[in-house]
Formats: sequence, C-alpha cells, structure tokens
Amino acid sequence: MTRIDFHSNVPQKITYVCRLVRKARATGVNIVVRSPDAAQLQQLDQALWSFSEQDFLPHVMAKDPLAAQTAIILTSDDAAELPHHQLLINLGADTPAHFARFERLLEIISADDADKAAGRDRYRFYKERGYPLTHHVAA
Repeated sequence: MTRIDFHSNVPQKITYVCRLVRKARATGVNIVVRSPDAAQLQQLDQALWSFSEQDFLPHVMAKDPLAAQTAIILTSDDAAELPHHQLLINLGADTPAHFARFERLLEIISADDADKAAGRDRYRFYKERGYPLTHHVAA
C-alpha cells in the first residue's frame, strides 16, 4: 500500500521540492514529480538544473525518449507512461489518478488558503481509503 506524507505550510514549493528531490536521489530513489500546471513544471525544470552547484539532478519530461534511463521524471499528464514507481511528488491541488502504483507519495501543500483546503480534501480521501498517512509542517 502506498505510504503518503503530507508536507504543509510550504513557503516556496519549487525550492522545497528541489530539496526533497536531492534528498531522495542521495538514497537512490527514483522520482516522478507531477503538476498539472505546465508553468510550474517549467519553473521546476529550471530550478533543478540550477538548485545546487554540488548536486547533479538530471531530469526529463515523462514523454522524453530518455525517460526510462532517467531517475527524475516531470509530468503534467496522469495518463503518461512512467518508467518507475518508487516516489511520486504531487504539486497539484487534485489527487493523482494513479498514485496507488507508487510505493510512496509526497503531497506538497503551501500556506495558501485554497491549497490548504484542497490538501485537506486529499487527506480525507486517502484516510477514508485506509492509506497510512503522516504529516510534516515545513519550518
């Protein structure tokens, strides 16, 4: 069963996700980052290349020919074929369609009221279905 972690009160989602991706890659985990917002994915794409001078975080979009050989995949399409299913990071306000295929899901919630409300809805959704949930408040 997918383990789900909520990270709430996140001040800057892009920077926060870059840190999470760096930490996960340091342990060898393959990652899919999902956002239905194409502009947000573009920001994340740029941030991952420039986030840290010491860390190399190679990544591609899900439909890229190199996706199968790349540890970090970015997608806005829930129907996209994904090469791995270890960790899914959701930046969207909705529930990812195929989250149950993943070993672990991280839900990233900002301090924005609409984002918090959508996060509460997703939390209830997962809880009602019996998924193990944890909650972390960003400092």
